[in-house]
Amino acid sequence: QLQLVESGGGLVQPGGSLRLSCAASRRTLAHYAIGWFHQAPGKEREGVSCISSRYMRTNYADSVKGRFTVSGDNAKNTVYLQMDSLNPEDTGIYYCAAYFKSFECSGHLASRGQGIQVTVSS
Repeated sequence: QLQLVESGGGLVQPGGSLRLSCAASRRTLAHYAIGWFHQAPGKEREGVSCISSRYMRTNYADSVKGRFTVSGDNAKNTVYLQMDSLNPEDTGIYYCAAYFKSFECSGHLASRGQGIQVTVSS
C-alpha cells in the first residue's frame, strides 16, 4: 500500500521560507499526480498545488502563485513544496496526496499523508 509522509514544517516568521517534503513508500511520481493541500484553522481544506511528473505539469492556487513552487525527485520518490514569502494566512496543516490519475489532481485518491503543521508568526 502506498504511504506518504510529509516533513519540513515548523514555525517561521512572516516573509520567511519553508520547504515541505512528501516522501512516498515506493515509486510513485511517474504513476500518480501529487497534490498539496492546506487547511487553515477553522477552515476547509483547499488545494494548493499539483504536480504531474509524467506529463510535466504543475499548477497552483491563485493564493500561492509566485510564492510556492512544487517539484519532484523521481530518484528519491519525493515531492517538494518550496514556500517563500510566507504570511500568517499560510498557517495551517499541509497535506500531500496521490491521485490515481497521473495527469491531474482529480478523482480518487491513492493515498494521503498525515499532514504537517506550518505556523507563520512573528
